[in-house]
Amino acid sequence: MLMSAIRCSIPWCRVRGCCSGVFVITCTAVSGIKMLSLIKGVSLFSLLFLGLVSRVHAKRSFRCPSSCTCTKESIICVGSSSVPRAFPNDINSLSVVNGTFNEIKEGMFSHMPSLQLLLLNSNAFSSIKDDAFSGLLRLEYLFIENNKIEATSKHSFRGLRDLTHLSLANNNIKFLPREVFSDLDSLIELDLRGNSIECDCKSKWLLVWLKTTNATVSDVYCAGPAELKGKKLSDLQSLNHECTSTDFVLHQTLAFQSLSVDTFDYKNDVYVAIAQPNMENCMVLEWDHIEMNFRSYDNITGQSIVGCKAILIEDQIFIVVAQLFGGSHIYKYDESQTKFTKFQDIEVSKISKPNDIEAFQIDTEWFFVIADSSKAGLSTLYKWNAKGFYSYQSLHEWFRDTDSEFVELDGKPHLILASRSQVPVIFQWNKSSKKFTQQSEIPNMEDVVAVKSFQIKNELYLALTRFIGDSKVLKWSNKQFVDIQSVPSRGSMIMQPFSFKERHYLALGSDYTFSQIYIWDEEKKLFVRFKEIYIQAPRSFTAVSTDRRDFIFTSSFKGYTQIFEHTIVDLSL
Repeated sequence: MLMSAIRCSIPWCRVRGCCSGVFVITCTAVSGIKMLSLIKGVSLFSLLFLGLVSRVHAKRSFRCPSSCTCTKESIICVGSSSVPRAFPNDINSLSVVNGTFNEIKEGMFSHMPSLQLLLLNSNAFSSIKDDAFSGLLRLEYLFIENNKIEATSKHSFRGLRDLTHLSLANNNIKFLPREVFSDLDSLIELDLRGNSIECDCKSKWLLVWLKTTNATVSDVYCAGPAELKGKKLSDLQSLNHECTSTDFVLHQTLAFQSLSVDTFDYKNDVYVAIAQPNMENCMVLEWDHIEMNFRSYDNITGQSIVGCKAILIEDQIFIVVAQLFGGSHIYKYDESQTKFTKFQDIEVSKISKPNDIEAFQIDTEWFFVIADSSKAGLSTLYKWNAKGFYSYQSLHEWFRDTDSEFVELDGKPHLILASRSQVPVIFQWNKSSKKFTQQSEIPNMEDVVAVKSFQIKNELYLALTRFIGDSKVLKWSNKQFVDIQSVPSRGSMIMQPFSFKERHYLALGSDYTFSQIYIWDEEKKLFVRFKEIYIQAPRSFTAVSTDRRDFIFTSSFKGYTQIFEHTIVDLSL
């Protein structure tokens, strides 16, 4: 049907004075034919630039989709499920209203390079992807209003260097990524009204940008946090919220099972000793400063090795290798051969089923203790005498000890032995006899499989692991350990505290489900859940630091040994 030109007149309206609503526009042609266009939820300012000049030409080079109204230079689509593709290249105005597609994808409008105005109002959009408007080098006006957008990608508006007006009004935007407007060299006006901007660390860059941009920007009000709700972002002097978090990212996988991991430094290099009972090895790894990985350095062979513990005495390195069969041994590093060689044996009669090795120094003397978990167990203390280690004191007979931990309580050396058959026992070092004597117990803590100590702000804590029931965090206070937190831990053989960059963590292993990493909440004075990782039958978590990088080794009794890197995450990006 041929129609003469249809002309509609709409009063001028600036961005700041526009309001949203439902408009019914009736345009009457010279021939008397009427065209009704219902555009729902479009702001009056947006409509101004639509150029609703409906001209139906005698010759048409394309078929206008049924959901759209088309003229020579502009297209209006209502209720479309996608952006129509079969449009001529010289279209300069496109409006999509009440559309049902839920995201603006990369290059979604690249087939319309002549667009100068793009209106995407009252649609179901929830996200804008990177390079969503790539190819629109002439675009000057972009309106994305009354949608469901919560966030945009960092490069959503990349390439729009001629854009002068941008409206993201009346969405659900909580934050905008840093540099999201960095390509908008010609921006004159930006409308961010009607959003839910969180004025936390992610908005620090926006606060700075608002104070320095030459564009006119609508007032941005804080939706949170509670203490800033309703305040104008540009009026704030600064945002004091912490803008960094952390994460644990898989760095390296070692294709073998392991039971324990120990780390030591020697001549500015970092080494790790890993007990591999199934492969009958104590593997020593070295940090490669070039490849930035841990590589094999040496391999100590044995029988059912369950523990490898390094002891550095002056310029000598020893590794105590605990075995289930064939006795346990001590190896010494031979620098001329660049490997560990057997140094001495540990009496078989003393140790039947070693479960843990703890090394420590009292005054100038070095010791290590092996916790024996056999039914007729005899946990034993060994002492260095400049020629070797010798059996120094027998501790805690017949109690199936599972772990040992050296601590200083009120400045005095103590040794804690955990057991499956009784509550943990505390031994105190006697300066006169130079022996440990049993001092006390930790009550109501039966069936403890591991005990680990740690400090937060000079206060001493214990992490007690229990396979059945809740594991416990205790605090040393008024000459006793006080229970401050229960951690659900069914199926756990290890709960290991560690610290990186003034952040304190607690890794809780599980044989039945995901292992959990907790982080210390300074306000609550408790550990709170932070991240979960999957390790098959975890038996140890060991912190290792090198080259200003921090790692956590996770040993697995049934799967591969995994190394996670502790990374800093900038939340303001």
